[in-house]
Amino acid sequence: MIPNIGLCSQSLRNRRVFSRAVKVLHTPWTRQTGLPAASRGIHVDSPPTIPTLTTSYAHGTSSTTLLHYTVGETLQRAVERWPDREAMAFLEQGVRKTFAEFQQDVDKASAGLLALGLTKGDRLGMWGPNTYEWIVFQFATAKAGIILVSVNPAYQLQEAEYALRKVGCKAIVCHSQFKTQKYCDMLRQICPEIESSSPGGIKSARLPDLRSVIVLDSLQPGMFHFDDVMQAGSSQYVQQLQDLQKKLSCDDPINIQFTSGTTGAPKGATLSHFNIVNNAYTVGKRVGYTWRPHTRVCLPVPLYHCFGSVGGGMCMAVHGISLVFPSAGYDGKANLAAMESERCTFVYGTPTMYVDMINQPDLAKHDLSSVHTGIMAGSPCPPEVVKQVISVMGIKGITIGYGTTENSPVTFCANPGDNMERKSETVGFIMDHLEAKIVNPTTGQMLPLGEMGEIMIRGYCVMLGYWADQDKTNECITESGWYKTGDIGSMDAYGYCKIDGRIKDMIIRGGENIYPAEIEQFLHTHPKIKEAQVVGVQDARMGEEVCACIKLVDGQESTAEEIKDYCKGQISHFKIPRRRTSPQSSVSDKTSPLI
Repeated sequence: MIPNIGLCSQSLRNRRVFSRAVKVLHTPWTRQTGLPAASRGIHVDSPPTIPTLTTSYAHGTSSTTLLHYTVGETLQRAVERWPDREAMAFLEQGVRKTFAEFQQDVDKASAGLLALGLTKGDRLGMWGPNTYEWIVFQFATAKAGIILVSVNPAYQLQEAEYALRKVGCKAIVCHSQFKTQKYCDMLRQICPEIESSSPGGIKSARLPDLRSVIVLDSLQPGMFHFDDVMQAGSSQYVQQLQDLQKKLSCDDPINIQFTSGTTGAPKGATLSHFNIVNNAYTVGKRVGYTWRPHTRVCLPVPLYHCFGSVGGGMCMAVHGISLVFPSAGYDGKANLAAMESERCTFVYGTPTMYVDMINQPDLAKHDLSSVHTGIMAGSPCPPEVVKQVISVMGIKGITIGYGTTENSPVTFCANPGDNMERKSETVGFIMDHLEAKIVNPTTGQMLPLGEMGEIMIRGYCVMLGYWADQDKTNECITESGWYKTGDIGSMDAYGYCKIDGRIKDMIIRGGENIYPAEIEQFLHTHPKIKEAQVVGVQDARMGEEVCACIKLVDGQESTAEEIKDYCKGQISHFKIPRRRTSPQSSVSDKTSPLI
């Protein structure tokens, strides 16, 4: 009897479930408030082909998951997969390293830093140009749990002191000098105590946290040499390093990037392993590192920026690409020579770098046939420059990337296969696992498609915050996790984004809102103009007037009136530069202002 009772009970349950289901089917359907599901996400494994968005919000959905690795684990996985592949070549230094060789140097440097007394969470400032040692310390600090502070190699005395003091650097790595920059002399001016200190025993009044300076190219009183660090890691510290790996988390802070913004002192954007590993992973996936045969990247962009350290160093570890560094400091001729001699297949650069390469007098003599694609990022990319890279340099797969240091950095990126309009007029579509929306800067209200407003980003890429500056952090990251970029842009139904300028750069002329980037992009269509920057200047009548600073193509001449005549009928009258303030009657081959 018991089995029959059980069967009866199950049957009753089934009838009740069926009855509820029928009732639901008969219930009138009402539209839920908010966005329809189809309009919320864009599947970003391939370029969007269907206009699914109904408002200026996009969520990049993907078939792949995020990575939960530390920087050290990422490099270890690369070494296991490609031990004998060339990881990097620093042509000016004559240094070439396979992944296995590179990891050996990283491990030595990591153990050496522990021997010097640095511990998990300490900050180490890296101050210098693109050299092999820079990328060694990028990975060595990460493996030791030390936070790398990327210091602009162009910083002068006061800027360097502010940055190093702000984050409390315990150690600094630098060259004695590079070109006109005398790093050790500046450090001695900030910390005269170095002269009478033993290496590792610095006690400075102005930099109270500083204990060690590591010099890469010479012996200096009171400072360690790079070789000292590489030889200091005895078996005791090697074991300590191994034990430390169990205590590291991918959510730990690992990099501080200083960003000046538009006002105030520089702020230290603090990034985690999770931030930069995943940004490198998704960027590489977007541009094709996951399916292209062995990629060799010509990398002239600075390592102290995210473009170089994440797009370069981290992409190397995540995707197994090979990096070619043409020179320590930027050199357009060296770039072309490196792309040819190293048979690079990919190239990175800011718009200015590409302009410089396009205008090299011997460009046509270089065989760039191996270079299929590249990334242009770092500042607004004028459409004409993009078109010239394709037509003059023959890099048909060039892609545009957009982001901010605070977003680790890339949030939008084009696909190499996008058409000319999308490549030249937009910065691509939203990256994997990120959200973006365009809002009214005043009200925060989301805007309809095509309308210009502030770009906001949410997702894994958003920084941990500004180091020791909670107020500034709260100003740019909302309680719900949205990062306010301060950039003005618009979005189409496919999720492609167009950048129109910066909120703080906006010129208000007689009540008209003018975005400099729009005028700059138009001025780049003039055949004589090499570069253009637009700013607002005070005007008694209009409040602000438009000032265009123009650099002509070498050997060209033009008058201010010629440039203004070119604008008439092409852009709105109120956007045209108004009058001249310079006594010269023509624009020379040097940068000159037009108002």
